[in-house]
Amino acid sequence: MEEMRTIRNELLADKVIKGLKSRHMTGYYAKTREEALEIALKIIPEGASIGWGGSVSVAAIGLKDAVINGNYNVYNRDACKTREEKKEIELKTFGCDYFLTSSNAVTEDGILINLDGNANRVAAIAYGPEHVLMVVGMNKIVPDVDAGIYRVRNEAAPINSQRFPIETPCKHTGSCANCKSPDSICCQLLVTRLERHPERIHVILVNDDLGF
Repeated sequence: MEEMRTIRNELLADKVIKGLKSRHMTGYYAKTREEALEIALKIIPEGASIGWGGSVSVAAIGLKDAVINGNYNVYNRDACKTREEKKEIELKTFGCDYFLTSSNAVTEDGILINLDGNANRVAAIAYGPEHVLMVVGMNKIVPDVDAGIYRVRNEAAPINSQRFPIETPCKHTGSCANCKSPDSICCQLLVTRLERHPERIHVILVNDDLGF
């Protein structure tokens, strides 16, 4: 069963990578988390400045630990003790060489869909950092933009809300209520259908379930 899933993922990843290329983005396929980490570290040159938004996938393949312990200039928002420190780091991240993140969903033809609360992540994907490096599990591939938005609101957000001390309807029901809660993590929706600067966005597709 696992072998058949792997074959399917390889075929689907090839389609997604072609879609990304048509939209001036670069795609890669990794059979394992370890291979994904190797690809990422080949893309990022030593000495580069690196920052990130909230991403379970980046941490899951060991990329955060690798750059923190490597020869890089890291803007580590996770080490900040106050909201003021965190905001300062997030603003510096807009000028970094590589911004590490995932994507809430990627369509089969290479469109990226992301939904954010504070918007620091979607803002950096859209503009600022010289490069954006995404780590995306094959569980996040969807047929089209509508399916991607549905996935983000009804799967990613309700699961992600469990990580934070917030009160939103989806945290208690498991599905989107289209809320306007002060704690909502669904404030800014970004659909990246084309990247104006070729080679800026790199997407590593991983043969695994990563993130939400």
